[in-house]
Amino acid sequence: MAGIIDTIKLAGTLVLALPAAIAGLDLALVRGQTAFGMALVGLAIGLVVIQHTLTMPTDVPELLAKRVVGTVAKEPESEPDDDG
Repeated sequence: MAGIIDTIKLAGTLVLALPAAIAGLDLALVRGQTAFGMALVGLAIGLVVIQHTLTMPTDVPELLAKRVVGTVAKEPESEPDDDG
């Protein structure tokens, strides 16, 4: 379920980031305003990176649940056979 939610969050972020990136590329490559265009492209990239790496307070229970499930569901370590 978390995969679907993460995909929806990424799509929402891209709705905001892609127009800024396209406008930045237009300014940098077509209109010759390199500094402002690259600033917009950097803003768009930063928006996606921050959204992907930022942990919100609402994400903490999900992270804790993943950690608990990983701890409880560990496979037992294989023990050497003593049949020798």
